[in-house]
Amino acid sequence: MAEETGNKSAADFGIGVPQKNELYELKGANNYDWGMKDRLSRVFNPKSGKTVMLAFDHGYIMGPTSGLERIDLTLRPLLEHADCLMCTRGVLRSLVPPTLNKPISLRTSAGSTVLTELNEECLGVEIEDAIRLNASMMAVMCAVGNKRFEGLTVRNLCKSIEMGNRYGIPTLGVNAVGKELTRDARYLALAARVVAENGAQVVKTYFCSEGFEQVTASCPVPIVIAGGKKVPELDALKVARAAIDQGAKGVDMGRNIFQADDPVAMIQAVRHVVHDNAKPEDAFQMYNDLKTS
Repeated sequence: MAEETGNKSAADFGIGVPQKNELYELKGANNYDWGMKDRLSRVFNPKSGKTVMLAFDHGYIMGPTSGLERIDLTLRPLLEHADCLMCTRGVLRSLVPPTLNKPISLRTSAGSTVLTELNEECLGVEIEDAIRLNASMMAVMCAVGNKRFEGLTVRNLCKSIEMGNRYGIPTLGVNAVGKELTRDARYLALAARVVAENGAQVVKTYFCSEGFEQVTASCPVPIVIAGGKKVPELDALKVARAAIDQGAKGVDMGRNIFQADDPVAMIQAVRHVVHDNAKPEDAFQMYNDLKTS
């Protein structure tokens, strides 16, 4: 407690200098609470406004996945190069060092696996556990257009958003696209808009080669694209470049990084595209230069 006497009188009031009120310029986020903005600013690089998320939550529906058989061996060298880690709480607690200090997009929906019918999910993680794990986002699957599970997954999404708003944790709405649905601009725009209209602060969806700018333009919050199945490295870099050019605010890649011939070189090449606006060919050259023989 300060003493009652002998204190230096306050004098530097900056009279005549207006207080600077900085805007948080992430798409759609200006009116969020401070804590939510703080968490989002960890996910999205403050300089570029974009993010390279590393997704390795595949095991929650697929079990051991190629490249993720031993996460402690294959993923550990990649973590430092990612802006944000998307994983489950089981892997986070058991294999991700807390000293890494990376923002976490925590997979909080859970349910059916590839052994049965996908998309029958619930909210498998309570908000208290997300808080204990210091999650920067909660990732919830939403199956817009699925005849059986659309309503169920939208309800899961809305519940996550309500809990997240209460405690200042954003929700990442993950658009799931079933085999019966076409990944075109019309569908992707509808699905992304539905997720955003229900209150998700970030949307993860797929890229389409025609009309993707319509998807991003009609979505009032940031979109990050899913990497999807493994493709040749140059093709993956071309998709990342095209998505960013058409309004995406980042990528959430998994298999196209950890299944690459050299995952550490690949994630750095992806960063070069996303944060440095590199051409795919230049990033691919960087990949080959960094690639270990």
